[in-house]
Amino acid sequence: MKIPIHIADESREPIYHQIETQIKTLIVGGKLAPGTPLPSIRSLASDLGCSVITTRRAYQNLEATGYIKTIQGKGTFAREVENTKMEETKQRAVYDAFEKSVELGIQFGLLEDELNEIFSSVLKENFKNEG
Repeated sequence: MKIPIHIADESREPIYHQIETQIKTLIVGGKLAPGTPLPSIRSLASDLGCSVITTRRAYQNLEATGYIKTIQGKGTFAREVENTKMEETKQRAVYDAFEKSVELGIQFGLLEDELNEIFSSVLKENFKNEG
């Protein structure tokens, strides 16, 4: 099974963490339902062009935190995640994305009012497209 994970080589974030974060997002966002099989560690490493050690670390972290489960001889599967954990994961992911955007804006020398204006524009545009 192929899952939509994209590695950003230019990111300072380690590859295993990018994989981990994206799989969490797919599970919490409902794109990977509980029981959905995940690719093997070797297969995912091959698809992403990274090492088996990297994908193994991501899978181990996801298993330790309760997002996936591995059944010996059968494979690795998405787990059902409790609602509180889902909400915490969603909030954390969005917070982290905003934090990175704010840091980028500050690096470009934007002021708080300018960042707020950009945020408001993006928010309005996206909600307009939803409705």
